[in-house]
Amino acid sequence: MYISNTEEERKQMLAQIGVEKFEDLIKKSIPAELLSNKYNLPEGLTEIQAYRKIKDLSEKNKIAKNFVGAGVYERYIPAALKNILSRNEYVTAYTPYQAEASQGILQTIYEYQSTVCALYEMDCSNASMYDGSTAFAEALKACVRITQKKKILYSSLVNKRYIEVAKTYFSNNEIEFIEIPHRDGKTDLDKLKDLIDEKTAAVAISNPNFLGSIEDIASVSEIAKKNGALSVCAADPISLSILQTPGSCGFDFAVGEGQSLGLPMSYGGPYLGIFTCKKEHLRQMPGRICGMTKDKEGKRGFVLTLQAREQHIRRDKAPSNICSNQALCALNATVYCALLGPSGLKKVAYRNNELANKALEELIKIEGIKRKFNAPFFNEFVIDLPVNARELRRKLVNDFAVDPGLSLEFMGKDFENSLLVCLTETKEESDIIALKVALKIELEGKI
Repeated sequence: MYISNTEEERKQMLAQIGVEKFEDLIKKSIPAELLSNKYNLPEGLTEIQAYRKIKDLSEKNKIAKNFVGAGVYERYIPAALKNILSRNEYVTAYTPYQAEASQGILQTIYEYQSTVCALYEMDCSNASMYDGSTAFAEALKACVRITQKKKILYSSLVNKRYIEVAKTYFSNNEIEFIEIPHRDGKTDLDKLKDLIDEKTAAVAISNPNFLGSIEDIASVSEIAKKNGALSVCAADPISLSILQTPGSCGFDFAVGEGQSLGLPMSYGGPYLGIFTCKKEHLRQMPGRICGMTKDKEGKRGFVLTLQAREQHIRRDKAPSNICSNQALCALNATVYCALLGPSGLKKVAYRNNELANKALEELIKIEGIKRKFNAPFFNEFVIDLPVNARELRRKLVNDFAVDPGLSLEFMGKDFENSLLVCLTETKEESDIIALKVALKIELEGKI
């Protein structure tokens, strides 16, 4: 909300704070080089001029065949989903504080929680979080609160962005983050056994991992339990229709990024943080939880429950200062799952895996390209190239309008020529051939 203030009111507020001008208020927290009085902004445009300007800029865009995954995926979104989600009662819904006036939105949240619990085979779910990384960080926070221990073990093949976000959550605490090395594209369980001890609060892993490989999550959960530690699994929701679920393997917390469930890539969001846990940890769950009850006449109704944990009543008792949920994105995911159903989700998952295996089979036929790991994978895999992966990617986008995958040099010196390739149900065999041809042509002049 923007509230205008007169010049006199501004002076009064600044005087009360103890500064003469607004710049004095912010210069202590913002570096001087980031402050400027010269923005070199162009003159304002009329609406039609702005439309033409944006249209001209949009025509410069290159639409490339996309084989990039790494946590955000190009997926087919059923046409019915947008139509359902555009209903006025959904797009205008706000936080359902008054249950008697918000039964519709409360029911959609309850359906979301039920869907997610079924998908992950976990006992409880909240009403969603900002994104997968914040859900992951909150799960680790819950583990530290429950165990009162200060050591967190995490797989080196968890998305590095998730780890960065988690570390910011603990920036003021004496929490020790220890990375578990990987071997042949999977978390090294022998190293995990060496590193874990009675001081470990949590063991965190992802499945499939960042490189697309399918982890032995049952063994990870078992190792954690034997050593008195809690376990956290970040799992791709689409993969769970055919892979082992965190719940079936005994994980205490299971989280994920819900973008795969019918949300467009949208230049980075908004997305959806999935957060689930076992029943015994329910009161450590951040965010909102919707419950089903009966009124005094015996009619079914929906309410927000366990609100004493949140800002609503006792802020100091809340397990987290996050209470906002991604209600519209969560509804999007719920509708997507309802439209596809269990059999539809399985078909999507199997199609992803089928295309990924076909792509790998074709790409390793090209001279100089090798499969990096032998571990089984879901819909992403890593190949080694005879040239720098980042440079090759740039060339393929510019010359062939094909984005072949994510270059992995940020993973370390062993990954300078490595490329993470992703296939989803939006691709066909002809797209695999187009990728193969582009790679072959580009590499023929470089080997």
